[in-house]
Amino acid sequence: MNYRTLGHSGLSVSSLILGTMGFGTETNEKEAFAILDAYLDAGGNTLDTSDVYGKGASEELIGRWRKSRTGDIADRTIIATKARFGNGPDANDVGLSRRHLQRSLDKSLARLGTQSIDLYQLHGWDPLTPVEETLSFLDAALRAGKIHYVGVSNFTGWQLQLFISTAKAMGVPVPVTMQQQYSLAYRELEYEIIPAAIHNDVGLLPWSPLAAGFLTGKYVRHSESGAGGRLTSDNPMNQYIARHLHVSEQKWATLEVVKDIARQLGATPSQVALSWLGYQPSVTAPVIGARTIEQLRDNLGAVDVVLDAAALQCLGDASAPTPDDYPYGRFGMLQRERYVDSSEQALREL
Repeated sequence: MNYRTLGHSGLSVSSLILGTMGFGTETNEKEAFAILDAYLDAGGNTLDTSDVYGKGASEELIGRWRKSRTGDIADRTIIATKARFGNGPDANDVGLSRRHLQRSLDKSLARLGTQSIDLYQLHGWDPLTPVEETLSFLDAALRAGKIHYVGVSNFTGWQLQLFISTAKAMGVPVPVTMQQQYSLAYRELEYEIIPAAIHNDVGLLPWSPLAAGFLTGKYVRHSESGAGGRLTSDNPMNQYIARHLHVSEQKWATLEVVKDIARQLGATPSQVALSWLGYQPSVTAPVIGARTIEQLRDNLGAVDVVLDAAALQCLGDASAPTPDDYPYGRFGMLQRERYVDSSEQALREL
């Protein structure tokens, strides 16, 4: 396993983060414990969860696992969790208000069985709560030692910039990471979100790096028949992705390129897709959502897959987002290239 610093912080995290959304629901406790053990044995050190995963079941399972393991396992495990979405019946059990975040944080700490959370992430934007209120709470939680770093998730580019600019104006810590959907099947955030992240030295933690299993190659065109696949589940986000797979010819063409490169390298499509992310600007580490020990082992193999310039070019060309409308057409592509190509010619084109 390789390691990278978490955004502009000094915290070292493994190049693959283990997502635990299905722990305690789709993945039973015995298998979840085995996955957690195997991940740590392979050198992984960062677990990602949320207070709404399984209505808290994921955090509780991680807490039981940490308590049941001896030695320094709990101390060397980095915990990342999130808050924002509804987790109770009260009108204030949702959002980024001081009241909701305080209650959510305390409950997460109790479920995880820890006194501090390494990375506390805002799970989404809240249009009702003033940014200053949210930042004030996070600053207080940092000062109290309840959290060590702040991250955001599912923000747009302007929301990220507003959050960071306001934090700087207030003199409080700014986010170190941003967790977004990003993969060879979904690259649209390269127009504004990734440039904003690079500009502010914010590390990107891609969720759904295999596009809900699509990039594993197990699905049949115009079908959702991948046995046991996520696209067949009732998860609303997975159903959203499934609908888009039926209408995009480019995604299927991209998958064929992924498969071809995997055959050339003696790797799996999953490993190629995960490896590609590690070469992208601003990416710290993708969040892999292994539901079985077999999936975990396959994903872990990505750290040994090296993509040369030719492979990266083929993957990049096949999957490049191609909107026609201003400002995301050619104009948008030039803006994006400013952040990945600092050559004199690229700058002159701007």
